[in-house]
Amino acid sequence: MRDIIEKRKPLAATARRAGWIGSNILLSEIPQSGKIFIVRAGQPEPKESVLSKWQQTLFLRDQEQEARGWLIEVMKCVEEIGRRDFQIDDIYAFEGRLSRIYPGNRNVRPKIRQQLQFLRDRGYLDFVSRGYYRLRSES
Repeated sequence: MRDIIEKRKPLAATARRAGWIGSNILLSEIPQSGKIFIVRAGQPEPKESVLSKWQQTLFLRDQEQEARGWLIEVMKCVEEIGRRDFQIDDIYAFEGRLSRIYPGNRNVRPKIRQQLQFLRDRGYLDFVSRGYYRLRSES
């Protein structure tokens, strides 16, 4: 699983907290749906809007690390398509990328379908008809 936490180099031996290791959060690795603005362009977002967006992805909290990784990667693929309505073939176009991220998985297409079903069941997207999906909300 690609990690969104990047470990930094330990502090020098001469530093007050020598050996301490910090980290960076790689914001570019977080799907748009995971970026919830409280303040945007200097203006506070309405509380209801913030809470609603937070609720949309709350289901990720209950998933194991590997399952959460797959879900996040598929969510990022859906977002990269750039349309609310998409076909399963649009997601299959990311098969090579997902294979590189998860080289031990030899069944990437079935895994993609499984993740789309999970995201449908959690209200993140809608199944429109065979092979057609709709992103429920644009983040």
